[in-house]
Amino acid sequence: MKNAARLLIALPFIFWVMGCKKDDPTLGDPPTTADAAFTYAASATSDNIIVFTATNSDLTAKWDFGNGTTGEGTTATATYPNAGTYTVVLTVFNTGGSASSQQSVVIAQDDATLLDDPIYTMLTGGVSVGAKTWVIDSTRDAHFGVGPNPIGAAGYYPEYYAAGKLEKTGAGFYDDQFVFTLAGFGFDQLTNGSVYINSNQAPNFPDAAQTNVGDYEAPYADQTGENWTLVQGADTTLTVSGNSFLGYYTGVNTYRIVRISENELFLRYEDAASPDLAWYIRLVPSDYPVDTTGNGGGGGGGEKFSLPIDFETVEPIFTTFGNSSYSIIANPDASGINTSSKVLETVHGSETWAGLFVDLENPLDFSTNTTISLKVWAPATGAFRFKIENSANTNEFVEVDAQVTTANAWQEISVSFSGAANVFDRLVIFPGWDVANAGTFYIDDIVQQ
Repeated sequence: MKNAARLLIALPFIFWVMGCKKDDPTLGDPPTTADAAFTYAASATSDNIIVFTATNSDLTAKWDFGNGTTGEGTTATATYPNAGTYTVVLTVFNTGGSASSQQSVVIAQDDATLLDDPIYTMLTGGVSVGAKTWVIDSTRDAHFGVGPNPIGAAGYYPEYYAAGKLEKTGAGFYDDQFVFTLAGFGFDQLTNGSVYINSNQAPNFPDAAQTNVGDYEAPYADQTGENWTLVQGADTTLTVSGNSFLGYYTGVNTYRIVRISENELFLRYEDAASPDLAWYIRLVPSDYPVDTTGNGGGGGGGEKFSLPIDFETVEPIFTTFGNSSYSIIANPDASGINTSSKVLETVHGSETWAGLFVDLENPLDFSTNTTISLKVWAPATGAFRFKIENSANTNEFVEVDAQVTTANAWQEISVSFSGAANVFDRLVIFPGWDVANAGTFYIDDIVQQ
């Protein structure tokens, strides 16, 4: 009788517990091969640029385009400069798993014009060269450092910390080489046996050891046979595949191109362990110029020039940014106020702030001659920004805008820097200021007066 009473008392509790029990969580059904189906068609611009579309738009989609590049998203585009048959694989994902499908894409003819891209040429040396080796710009200040993410008042600059020249010698950093090949978009990371890594990444690298210059050095084999992918737009990014990376490792292998020119590749990238930080690294071609200290790395930015600049006898070296490019050419419109033989041609990049700069032998002195002027041939009217900057501390600068009032003809413009300090040894110009892809500009006769 007592046992029966106890059972009667316990039953409500048992039923309450059973009523509160939740169903076990489920991951759901994995996608099927049918979910991974896709279609493709040539783009409106070229039979060698193919647009791919995943049939199921509700799933995460990742693409291997069979040409050494990859992509993500329901719709993706791939470029095939060379004729051939390419196996394209789409893999789709949900919480239950993944599925893949593949198709063969036949490209009938070569289209060499697709490789004639300014950034491709600067990164790889172009069709005539085929491959280009880059190294850390070890002998220039601020070749490496960290700043806030998103950017702060200093812009794209390592304002929290900027390494001095050769500061990281002995960390397995300056002897690394990065080879970008145009054919097949190939990439090789040559480590010389070890790499320099963020301290938060040390657990991921066996035998990593702390260095006497901060962070860790870790044994690491060459990463060869990888690929690079360039996504151009407002924020042009460069991604290297597999376990390869560029320079100092923070857990990522996608880099935002801040500036690229024939002799400079300046990159910004995030910190996987600290999303509020952004790292910066500057690369130069392995032979521009050679570091004579024996510590590896190039010098970069070693050549400096003086105003006036007329491009006739001396062809100064400019550094571009925002995906701009430049060359010194025969004057395409020797008329009006400018009949000189040679001028600078610059094609405005995809960024609204694109432009170029030249480093000067001595800081500009505005005590007497307070203005800087130049001649410009512009495809449209609008703002043209001048900036003077202290190359040793790019937080120190002055910016002034001029207005281009005549299109498709030479015009002289000038700005006043009256009262500016005697510390500015870099002249930066922004043709087509605040306009993305503003077109082709010609510059000549840069003078202080």
